[in-house]
Amino acid sequence: MSGSDADFDAITALASQIMQTPVALVTLLGRERQEFRSKVGTELDGTPSHISFCAHTIAEAGNAPFLVPNAADDSRFTENELVTGPLHIRFYAGVPLTVAGEKVGSLCVLDTEPREQPRPAQLSQLESMATLVSSLLHLKDSARRGDIARTALIREKKRHTLALEAASIASWVWDLRTNRIECDDLLPQMLGLPITSSLRASDLFRAIDRRDRRQSMLQLRQALETNGEYAGEYRVGRSQPERWLGTRGRVLDRDAKGTPTLVFGVNFDITTTKTSQERQRLLLREINHRVKNTLATVQALATQTVRHAREPREFLAAFTGRLQALGLAHGLLSDMEWGGIDLAEVVRLQAMPFTDKADPRINATGPAISLSPDQALGMGLILHELGSNALKHGALSVSTGRVDLTWRLDGDREHPRVSLLWEEHDGPAVSRPSRSGFGSILIKRSLDKVLGAKVDHRFEPEGVQAEISLPLE
Repeated sequence: MSGSDADFDAITALASQIMQTPVALVTLLGRERQEFRSKVGTELDGTPSHISFCAHTIAEAGNAPFLVPNAADDSRFTENELVTGPLHIRFYAGVPLTVAGEKVGSLCVLDTEPREQPRPAQLSQLESMATLVSSLLHLKDSARRGDIARTALIREKKRHTLALEAASIASWVWDLRTNRIECDDLLPQMLGLPITSSLRASDLFRAIDRRDRRQSMLQLRQALETNGEYAGEYRVGRSQPERWLGTRGRVLDRDAKGTPTLVFGVNFDITTTKTSQERQRLLLREINHRVKNTLATVQALATQTVRHAREPREFLAAFTGRLQALGLAHGLLSDMEWGGIDLAEVVRLQAMPFTDKADPRINATGPAISLSPDQALGMGLILHELGSNALKHGALSVSTGRVDLTWRLDGDREHPRVSLLWEEHDGPAVSRPSRSGFGSILIKRSLDKVLGAKVDHRFEPEGVQAEISLPLE
């Protein structure tokens, strides 16, 4: 509480004049140090408590003035450095300052010369001024505490507001008697309304999507008529993209008849949660559909592989390879949450394992193209089958053979297509087989589910070729 104060300075100046002393002080006594709250006639800001005259004022004087006419002759002060030192204090007169029942300091006057007993009128005036100082100390301390409390309240309100904004939570209070809703700026923003701090309840309800408005009003009415707790969610009308809000409310006040009059509540954005729930629902439906298709595919692979295999070992190798290809494709689709799959990634997983990384003999090039789940599954099975056949019988079965695997975009913007070409070179001479094995059937039929897809599998003398064309979704 140190520092100059005009109110206290006026009193110390008046005390100095009335008592005819060069020094007057308002002091506050601490455990270790005495602070000068106001001063006249000295540049000091305080002294150590153990040499303070005011400590004696508080301890010995009761509520009466404490007087020291000549400190040099007073055994309590003859060795006090304020007396023996350069300050050379001789005369002291002080009155205790009492705040909230506690003595906290003094209003005092000092002189470097011994003085006679002050007149009773002077001492009475000094006591009156001390009472005034005590009252001022109490008022200023109360004001300071009030400022601290207000500052803390403002800080807490700001923190609360920032927390609500960070969490996208808007708060409001609805007066049911006037049908006005007092709110923060975030609520009209959420509802797509002009920024305001006061809304008509009818404006809020009109901002709710028509599909959810009736149900929301019914839930609110039921809450007001029963336990006073309300919870709901609704879409915001005409919001693009679609926005969902959650809301919670509680009755704060009721009239003498028990009718709700004041409702407090919050709104919060749940769009992300709703979008995630919808995505999960669609994903589960897609997975169920894919599981059924996969089981049917596995059954067909097993049936056709065993029909075309000449011995169990041949069946096991062919069937295992095809299941692995199917598993890789499904793993890729799961990683991408059954969304678009890059054709280059399908090629990397299904075709490139048939060549050595140290001496790659499959040259794969093409632009970034996104495939649908059905297209990725079908393309993966075809590439696995082509690679497997090339490794067993075609270009990859000899050290000089190689494969060019290229793809490109065809068609126009409204009807885009992807064309992929598999060309084998410098392998064994090729002749058309006398009968179509399951591998050839699988290549031609793997994209049956993709409308508009075409597969041309050719056995040219210089090497097997396969051209695949399908529309892009």
